[in-house]
Amino acid sequence: MTIKVAVIGLGSMGYGIATSAVKAGLTVYGFDVNAAQVSRFEAEGGLTGSVADAGKNISTAIIVVLNAAQTEATLFGPNGIVQHMTKGSVVVACATVAPDFARDMAARCAAHDVLYIDAPISGGSIKAATGALTIMAAGPDKAFDAASPVFDAISEKVFRLGAEAGAGSAMKAVNQLLAGVHIAAMAEAMTFGISQGVTPEAFMEVIPDCAGTSWMLENRGPHIVEGDYTPHSSVNIWPKDLGIVLDIARSSGFGAPIAAAALQQFLAASGSGLGHEDDAAVAKVYARNAGLTLPTGKRDA
Repeated sequence: MTIKVAVIGLGSMGYGIATSAVKAGLTVYGFDVNAAQVSRFEAEGGLTGSVADAGKNISTAIIVVLNAAQTEATLFGPNGIVQHMTKGSVVVACATVAPDFARDMAARCAAHDVLYIDAPISGGSIKAATGALTIMAAGPDKAFDAASPVFDAISEKVFRLGAEAGAGSAMKAVNQLLAGVHIAAMAEAMTFGISQGVTPEAFMEVIPDCAGTSWMLENRGPHIVEGDYTPHSSVNIWPKDLGIVLDIARSSGFGAPIAAAALQQFLAASGSGLGHEDDAAVAKVYARNAGLTLPTGKRDA
């Protein structure tokens, strides 16, 4: 029997998830506020229609929206999908949210006899498009059993972090703390190097083979070298995600000064009008403050 799923949120990550599921042979309904994205998805074999009709037909709803507020509205708002889903179907919620929020969503889904997997994702738009995401997931075994074909279609690795929602979001917060700090540190190191006569090209030739490298450095550094700030993950993601990290830290009485410093750099970038550029554009804040010139390219925003 053909497995039917809905993907709500066809942004850079959600679109890749939806098309990966189509390529794997699943029947996929796609929904987004951007009509052009929906039409594009239709042209690639996706289905559209009403949320109500899709909810009655699907086994799994994958929610790939921006934040907690959009997740809640997508699930339980006036046009929310949970009210239409059948008993035993599964919500796979992928947005970066606080653990307490994930636990609340799971409880509210349970009231409708709908299963919930707290399933933040990592890997970026490229891995989403190739069905190779990493998923940090928590939920009951029966939910994983039901969603297994979907995870097979969209991910390379699924970490099962327990039966209770919240564990996936906690792990994602840890990852986002590191990822945001590493991007800001890469930008600081590269622009520091420029101030000392180290070209961005030389930086990217040498540092990836040294102890100071990171995945984010190797992934984002080339964007600066090429002067290409086409957004794969935008600056505006980080005030949200590092803000969530610091909210969780404050509620736990935990000091996170390095995360707080990175957050300030992303806030400065966003406030300078760089919010919709690739997050490597945080380097422009350092360059501006130091009077440095970064490489430019054909797609330099």
